[in-house]
Amino acid sequence: MSTSNASSIDPSVIPVQSGDSHAGNFTPGDLAIGVVVGRISQSFDFFVFGIGCVLAFPAVFFPFANHVDGMFFAFAIFALAFIARPLGSMFFLVLHRNFGLVTKLTVALFLLGMATAGTAFLPGYASLGWWAIAALAVLRFGQGFALGGSWNGLASLMALKAPKERRGWYAMLPQLADPAGFIIAAGLFAFIWTSLSHQDFIDWGWRYPFFAAFAINVVALFARLRMVVAPRYAEQMQQRDLVPSPVRELARSQGRNVALGAFAPLASYAMFHLVTIFALSWAVLFTQQSLVSFLLVQIAGALVAIPCMLLSGSVADRIGRRTTLAVGGVLIAVYSGWTALLLSGGTINSYLFIILGYALLGFTHAQAAGAVSSNFRPDYRYTGAMLSSDLGWLIGAGFAPLVALALAEYAGVDYVGLYLLSGAIGTLAAVWISRRSGALPND
Repeated sequence: MSTSNASSIDPSVIPVQSGDSHAGNFTPGDLAIGVVVGRISQSFDFFVFGIGCVLAFPAVFFPFANHVDGMFFAFAIFALAFIARPLGSMFFLVLHRNFGLVTKLTVALFLLGMATAGTAFLPGYASLGWWAIAALAVLRFGQGFALGGSWNGLASLMALKAPKERRGWYAMLPQLADPAGFIIAAGLFAFIWTSLSHQDFIDWGWRYPFFAAFAINVVALFARLRMVVAPRYAEQMQQRDLVPSPVRELARSQGRNVALGAFAPLASYAMFHLVTIFALSWAVLFTQQSLVSFLLVQIAGALVAIPCMLLSGSVADRIGRRTTLAVGGVLIAVYSGWTALLLSGGTINSYLFIILGYALLGFTHAQAAGAVSSNFRPDYRYTGAMLSSDLGWLIGAGFAPLVALALAEYAGVDYVGLYLLSGAIGTLAAVWISRRSGALPND
């Protein structure tokens, strides 16, 4: 391990006694619980803002535009978090090396909570004019920047400690947080929407999910801190070389792996937003469907995704994570050809689009993290997995609602399918290159 890596461990959390007590070590199950709890809070935050972009922000912050253009503007602000996330990751790496993981995580999650709470209290365009839009953009950028600092290496440590024959299963567990976060966010918005008049929802009702997100962030902060301050956590991270490495060295030594790790999950990341945020915007703008009914169908789809994730974990342990990811990419490529028919074929077809899309999302997304956590040299694994994930979300998901809505509005829904197909091609290309080079393991 390099000198720079060794110095990045927070001295305050290194155990005084030497040696490794097996009784005191975190098990993969312990780590899985910590990862899932933390990621549910992030996923809930993410979907609260995304659903807000569809249901509230066009009227609250962009009342001067028509409904479609207002949603375009809202989705552009939505994308800012994905631009900010890798910048935040690099900033907080410096903070980690100089002040320790606990300080980094505390600052990042408090910043995330304040940005979320700030959105809840932010006056609309009617009160502040263009300053309201600027403040919303700054707060959204702050959310993404803070999210970059919330990386704590728990998922990578869990993957390394998992039994070799069960790595696909343990790679799947953190991803369960995403459908769970959507179910909570969509359910809360559906309840508020049905409980209030439309005007009350626009005036103040949309703010309540952001208050809830702030409260969940506080709980998640202390849940994470309780784990990472434990001496055994720092010891195990050090033993596994899961400490920050300089980004410049990572790019020079592991740049190919970073690129492969970013492109490998593109199919699932593109699908991720098409069946959640974009699909909701499509239903609101271009159909006469009941909003609450559509949200309930999406919640049902998220419930379907969970057993598909469990299936993916079992399949990956049998045929390998890389092969499972490739199978998911092929299935999404086939599904993309039916996008236009499903979106424009009436209510039943749109519901099929959601349910089938979530099923494929669950199967593929379950192994997206596994594709980026094991392909780096040990001393670069912590930073490499983090930046690969950031770049993958930026390329595959950050602009997906905006691009898909623009294609549907100006080119036709056929092109939404082509956009999804491009993500599947990115995944298959990354898997094929990795198979030839051996960069992504198949175990």
